[in-house]
Amino acid sequence: MDGGTSVKEILRSNDVVFLSWADAMLRAEGIDAVVFDTHAAVLDGSISAVQRRLMVSDQDHTRARQLLTEAGAGDRLAR
Repeated sequence: MDGGTSVKEILRSNDVVFLSWADAMLRAEGIDAVVFDTHAAVLDGSISAVQRRLMVSDQDHTRARQLLTEAGAGDRLAR
């Protein structure tokens, strides 16, 4: 994603394995994703107060939701 691209949250989680899986799924389909709040989540320690957010561009948001839903993660997507 370039600096001028507007992004939307696709999901949020403290599960780094799930975030990695979702990121890999999207990238395999040509959708760039970026994880936000990684540093804040690490700084909060083990209390899990800050969840990481997986973001995609506005133009890829609908397709990303569809792909992740078809892969079985629809119940974990941001509303």
